[in-house]
Amino acid sequence: MSTSRGRGILLAAGIALLSSSSSALATGSPESPYEPQFTLFESGQVRPLALAPGGGFLYAVNTPDNRLEIFRVRPSPAQPLKWISSVKVGLEPVAVAVRSSGQVWVVNHLSDSVSVVDVSDPEKPRVDKTLWVGDEPRDIVFGGPQRRRAFVTTAHRGQNSPIDPQLTTPGVGRADVWVFDANQLASGQPLTIVSLFADTPRALAVSPDGSKVYAAAFHSGNRTTALEGAFVTDGGPAAPDGLGLALPTTNFQGIPQPEDGLIVKYDGTHWRDQATGRVWDSLVKFNLPDYDVFTINAMANPPAEIPAAKYSGVGTILFNMAVNPANGKVYVSNTEARNEVRFEGPGIHGGSTVRGRLQQARITVLAGGAAQPRHLNKHIDYDACCAPLPNSENDRSLSQPLDLVFSADGSKVYVAAFGSGKIGIFNSAALENDTFVPNAASHIQLSGGGPTGLALDESRKRLYVLTRFDNTVSVIDTLSRHELARRPLFNPEPQHVKAGRGLLYDARRTASNGESACGSCHVFGDLDSLAWDLGNPDAEVVPNPGPLIDPSPIPGAENFQPMKGPMTTQSLRGMANHGPMHWRGDRNGNNEAGTSAQPDTGLFDERQAFAEFNPAFHELLGGPNELSHAEMEALTDFVLELTYPPNPIRNLDNSLTPAQARGREHFFQDDVTVLNPISQAGLSSCNNCHRLDPAANAAFGVAKPGFFGSDGRGIVDTGSLQHAKVPHLRNLYQKVGMFGVGPLPFLPPDGDYSHQGDQIRGFGFIHNGGVDTLHRFLSVAAFATVAAPGGFAFSDTDPRRDDVEDFLLAFDSNVAPIVGQQVTLDRFSGVAAHQRASLLL
Repeated sequence: MSTSRGRGILLAAGIALLSSSSSALATGSPESPYEPQFTLFESGQVRPLALAPGGGFLYAVNTPDNRLEIFRVRPSPAQPLKWISSVKVGLEPVAVAVRSSGQVWVVNHLSDSVSVVDVSDPEKPRVDKTLWVGDEPRDIVFGGPQRRRAFVTTAHRGQNSPIDPQLTTPGVGRADVWVFDANQLASGQPLTIVSLFADTPRALAVSPDGSKVYAAAFHSGNRTTALEGAFVTDGGPAAPDGLGLALPTTNFQGIPQPEDGLIVKYDGTHWRDQATGRVWDSLVKFNLPDYDVFTINAMANPPAEIPAAKYSGVGTILFNMAVNPANGKVYVSNTEARNEVRFEGPGIHGGSTVRGRLQQARITVLAGGAAQPRHLNKHIDYDACCAPLPNSENDRSLSQPLDLVFSADGSKVYVAAFGSGKIGIFNSAALENDTFVPNAASHIQLSGGGPTGLALDESRKRLYVLTRFDNTVSVIDTLSRHELARRPLFNPEPQHVKAGRGLLYDARRTASNGESACGSCHVFGDLDSLAWDLGNPDAEVVPNPGPLIDPSPIPGAENFQPMKGPMTTQSLRGMANHGPMHWRGDRNGNNEAGTSAQPDTGLFDERQAFAEFNPAFHELLGGPNELSHAEMEALTDFVLELTYPPNPIRNLDNSLTPAQARGREHFFQDDVTVLNPISQAGLSSCNNCHRLDPAANAAFGVAKPGFFGSDGRGIVDTGSLQHAKVPHLRNLYQKVGMFGVGPLPFLPPDGDYSHQGDQIRGFGFIHNGGVDTLHRFLSVAAFATVAAPGGFAFSDTDPRRDDVEDFLLAFDSNVAPIVGQQVTLDRFSGVAAHQRASLLL
């Protein structure tokens, strides 16, 4: 809790309230490697820098310290920036925009808020107003009449949103843009909320005249989806030609491999798999229109989407946007995934591989109603792999393009290459015409890594760059293309967090061609909302050390097979104290080192488990080698600090709705007639497998990271005959948006398997994303309502499934829902603000 200077009092719930249990998460013991001195959320910055009108001041968000920093711009090349002051805003600020010379708006990603900051006296800034918005806001621009309307991107959910998120309803857009009249903020209510047919949005841009605002989806997808294994197994009745999957069906040793699903992609006419080109239209029960960028009429009353002015085919992950001031064309920085291609490794036995070619770094130009992608690294020879570093191909590459800024005449665009530690400079006409030639001479090399934000000061011939790895503002001379100065921001992150961050994102170090890194798929430490088939037919079978909840009598399930079928990208958040890694738990720290207890008394040592990802730097990213032991230790230190945010579906006071409460009761109830009569191991409640215990290990005298749906054990998937780790359940609300699946042998016959029309996501739940809803998952035979002789009697209409689904979507997270929430109290504050203040207190 803190107070701001001036007229308003700012109350905020910060990291003093860290647990979703009744007590706060205590600091770990001194000997614990997961001692939470700092809570790492790793929110991705979107627009972290802004210049004041006239360029006299530079504003920078300090994400780890939850502040807005104010610098005076000076003419001296030796000291171009002088720090003036800072002001506390919300948790994890990621974007800043200047409305006037006296007012700056800051988007607080974790606080679900916007701070309106009075900077009329730059030495004494104050938060005048805190605006509540939807979940995880990311960007802000001003447009409309006199540019007095503020547009803010948020997810279509959250405790502050008045809109029912309709999490169980097909065909709902889940990207919201909140619009405020900046002259009418007393009520704190938006002028309108524009809902767009896409998943969570990120970037915004505004036309030169302010009449149009462009909004981009973040995890936009690429028209791929996964078919469940029962559809495509050899000789299966659903296979179009009865032949099942394409070769190979064995690894290089000739050992038969499980056939567990298939990724298919819509080519504009049909759904096809990449390996054989076969058509699977009859098995995909929804459409993916793949709307990426939307146009909003900022002048309308209220502002509204222009339905005919949206773009598809822009990219898979859309990072940022800027508008060319000369011709109004919109530039979108993005990456395009190639997850329809199977396998990692050398591709000898499998016939295909994504090694070193996971995705393309691009800028897509939107003009004339068409999306025109431009591959920034078109010089890469993807058939060559794993060349030693340094090399010229790597030197010419740009990875993970984020922020963009144009020169005033539109002839030049600067691009922040987050994964390369460089700024790319492009002639706009050459980029639009795709006549540019990648050249290291057109890059500005930065001394700090991870550039996320840019601000161009043409009158002084300077470019300001925020580098996230070291939390520093760099000043670049645009003529000499050299750094003039660096101004570090205060950073409370522990040294091991700072040291390990770059290894997640640095494509120059980890990929021979310099294009992809771990963070390319684990976007800002999270996921990319896709599935990948990353088996390796050129690898050997590996023993499975277990332990399994239900020891399997099925031959072959005691081993991890090198081919595993499609599996969705998992978040790197919350891995501490949750045992083996990967969907199968095949990264467990036991294959080479032997069984080892983890520090929190769980089943495995996560440090050893995470070290088993090291081969991916060569086999998947196409690096010349694995990381050194010291580098892998540093990356491990960083990753095991990543934390899940508060659950936006749960009430702010951590209470449950009646339906959620009933679902929780069923989740813990030991009764074979409730959802789960698995008989082999006597499992009688959901909690027997998906252990929820936020206060686990409290007997050690300190509260350690508990269990949130998994305690590290595994079970055999009788469909794929593979061992699977029981997964945690903290991020299920992120996976809503795919509706429609065909009838499967393990689903009830009375379900709805009709075509569901347009949807926003191609991947849903379980390991391969092939089940569309939690209700559907809870209807499988293993969760039958009543055990029947010779099998299961089950129904799709049992109301208890709806209750459990509601509870799972509001599942406990490592931090309580109130964490980060804020209110600014003044004489204009209404009842809602005072109620929020009481809750915070």
